[in-house]
Amino acid sequence: MNTPLIKFKDVTKSFGDRTVLERVNLEIYEGEVTTIIGLSGAGKSVLLKLIIGLLKPDEGTILLRGKPVSKMKKKEINAAFAQMSYMFQGNALFDSLTVYENIALPLLETTNLKKSEIDRRVMARIEQTELTDAVKKFPSELSGGMQKRAALARALITDPKIVLFDEPTTGQDPVRKNAILSMIAQYHRKFGFTAILVSHEIPDVYFISNRVLALYERTIVFQGTPEELEDFDHPFKDEVIHSLEALQKELTGLYSKRQFKVLNHAQMRRRAFGDTYCIAVFTLEDINSIIRYLGHDAVQEAIRRMGLYIDKHFGVIGGFSTRRNTNEIVTVLPYSDITEAENILKYFVKDFQGLEINDIWTGVRRRVAMAGPVEFTILAGIAQGQPIAEIDSVIDSAKSHQKEIWTATMRRRGEKI
Repeated sequence: MNTPLIKFKDVTKSFGDRTVLERVNLEIYEGEVTTIIGLSGAGKSVLLKLIIGLLKPDEGTILLRGKPVSKMKKKEINAAFAQMSYMFQGNALFDSLTVYENIALPLLETTNLKKSEIDRRVMARIEQTELTDAVKKFPSELSGGMQKRAALARALITDPKIVLFDEPTTGQDPVRKNAILSMIAQYHRKFGFTAILVSHEIPDVYFISNRVLALYERTIVFQGTPEELEDFDHPFKDEVIHSLEALQKELTGLYSKRQFKVLNHAQMRRRAFGDTYCIAVFTLEDINSIIRYLGHDAVQEAIRRMGLYIDKHFGVIGGFSTRRNTNEIVTVLPYSDITEAENILKYFVKDFQGLEINDIWTGVRRRVAMAGPVEFTILAGIAQGQPIAEIDSVIDSAKSHQKEIWTATMRRRGEKI
């Protein structure tokens, strides 16, 4: 593996008699989204401040690109930290400054750029973060989502290589939490920065993170991929993972990926040789275009309501579902063969098109001020599997058989045609 962008070796940090971090070892890699999870008060924010240089460790070594910070010259350290940006927990926008002035502030304080160049850069970030209509507004005049975008635009104005997010979803409702994470993932792809998040309440950690670090009892007890986290056996799961799963259920009505995996394994053990099961895959198509026109809130509201209805429909007949990707829901139908499953899906599609889609559409409209035009298309596919088959191969087969089950266009006045 490549040299870590940031590495901690036996790092300890105390405040008086209280040890917050004890012999912490971790690795963060360039270009990835790394999420640090842990309970509130576990020391996650202290860890971020050590990374960005706001605090120094009492013991241990912090390395940047393989070189100990303690052995760097002051000029070298300043250059390294100048490539980092910090998005504060409460946005930390200045109430007395407009959106434009808030975003321009880092350039005014840290550069000698001419006014015309500052204006060019600020307006470019404003356009990229969809804040054009809010240039002259003050933070108090913005929605929560627009405030987050303004804070992110300010964090990105200096073209940082690393952006640190301190509890970016705290205090938000379930849909907003997921929308903020989706926004971070989108801009990470667009601008190519390394993202480091800390949170004690991320329901979408599986979908946006390349790596997850678990902070528990003052030290890092796990670091690896989200998939590896599913199989990690440690007491911290009872406190941290269960709280995340509760938020995931609150968000979509679906099982977490770990719960889904446990249920599927239990079903596999009960099946006799030759028993079949089926998998249905539901996809909200072209999600990036929808986000671009309607924003993250509307998309997350659509997916939340879609997940709730899928769970309500299939749960009563023994099915169980999980959100596999940002725009994809997977449902297992135990003991069903393909003929039975196709009939079940037909009834689902009929009800979905006739009744429940109106509920989804109403929820989307509530989240949209000036929309579209943009097309919503939902696909569904089904495939049959046996206990000896890997579930991923059955999911892939179901995806290859997907067909459109509903489509509609939202236009500027919000009407459906």
